[in-house]
Amino acid sequence: MQLSPSHATLITQSDDTREFFVKWKFNENVIFNFDGPRNKSTLGSGFSSAKINIPELLKGSGSLHMDKDDAKLGNYTCEVTELSREGETVVELKYHSVSWFSSNECTLIVTFPIVTVFLFWGQLCFIMFKYRSNLMGKKIIILSVEGLVLIITVIFGVLFFTPGKYSKRRVCGLHFLVSPSVILVLLQFYRFTPGIGITTYVIGILSSIQLVGYIIAIIGLYLCISVCIAVHGYLLISGLIIIALVELLGLVYMIFMGKSIIIPWRVALLYQSLYLSFF
Repeated sequence: MQLSPSHATLITQSDDTREFFVKWKFNENVIFNFDGPRNKSTLGSGFSSAKINIPELLKGSGSLHMDKDDAKLGNYTCEVTELSREGETVVELKYHSVSWFSSNECTLIVTFPIVTVFLFWGQLCFIMFKYRSNLMGKKIIILSVEGLVLIITVIFGVLFFTPGKYSKRRVCGLHFLVSPSVILVLLQFYRFTPGIGITTYVIGILSSIQLVGYIIAIIGLYLCISVCIAVHGYLLISGLIIIALVELLGLVYMIFMGKSIIIPWRVALLYQSLYLSFF
């Protein structure tokens, strides 16, 4: 953590740190002392992590840095002496809890993976009721397992990713909500062929768009988990929206276009053989 005094008291006219004396006190007890002429820093008892950035003194900053475990609530006084000039600033340290994401962001982050799972199962139900040949048996089993994995991970994500401040539990929940979406991208082709009536060209477009959405979501995920206050939540949410939108477009296309371009059984079998040999 960092305690920053007002820069107005540290306007420097010197270009040599040896002309500075900096003293930080906590409730009248000296916790850090910098002796410029001797280029020596002295720490007070109980503040072993306290330090300042010496070169920054020439820029007018005498901010005190210390570990959170060493920081104590109360008033900290900074005294700076530069040649014949002196300045003093008092900083009050307070703790307050800050949510990792806003309530609206939390709602959207949880909602879109749930919507995506519902849309996936909508596609699967359409496949099950419309195409009942033996050719589809293995497909249904694989897609059902995929759907169950998505349901389980989203449930864990919702349980762990509750509104509140940054924590390992919430990071884990966010991973559960975002990372498994790669399953949808990898099995996009297998889901729509054979026999579903969607051309390879359309499947390629849907897969590419969903892959872009997944990449955006993953970038947003890792940017968010690297800080205690997420400032890239919009990036994460945008990726989740794209993933869900592709699932919706796939379902709509499957329902309204599938009837007019159903793939013959032999061509469908060829598609599946090529797919299995490729993967």
